[in-house]
Amino acid sequence: MGAIVLAGGRSSRFGRDKLAEPIDGRPLLDHAVAAVRTLTDQIVVVAGVEAGVSVPHGVTVIHDDRPFEGPLAALGIGLSASSADRVIVVAGDMPTLVPAVLGRLLAALGEEVSAAILEVEGAPAILPIALIRAPASVAVSRLVDAGERRLGALQAAMDVGIVPAAEWRIDDPDGLTLRDIDTPADL
Repeated sequence: MGAIVLAGGRSSRFGRDKLAEPIDGRPLLDHAVAAVRTLTDQIVVVAGVEAGVSVPHGVTVIHDDRPFEGPLAALGIGLSASSADRVIVVAGDMPTLVPAVLGRLLAALGEEVSAAILEVEGAPAILPIALIRAPASVAVSRLVDAGERRLGALQAAMDVGIVPAAEWRIDDPDGLTLRDIDTPADL
């Protein structure tokens, strides 16, 4: 099992590098890395081509060779860099991920489910997502080659299992796993 942390956005709504922004004395990115590290030591951070991200020891940083092509292209780079059969994918701007919820996503993967997502208010969330790497790599390549850039498009291209809100909210009643930081007001 492995993890991919998508960290290549421009932070345009934030106005500065949000992933370096301190939260509780640590950069925002460190919080996402710490959450996935409770599940695996095989972590790949996909950063922008010019980003000087600082990550804990043992975390692999891959620079997006197709900068600003969208999160789907960045996911493809992360999948290529990972050797894990199953991966949990999160965004670097998600500071309150609950590891037990991520574990539920990974546990939902199986023979007939190659992608697992959370149900949120009757609809599927986009991130976090658990993937079986081989079929995900094929689907991402096909979508990116067709010009798709949205991460949400992956759901229609894979066999998706949805973890109902009633199940995952046992571990995260306040939905903290879904919190992301887009603007300074989100801090």
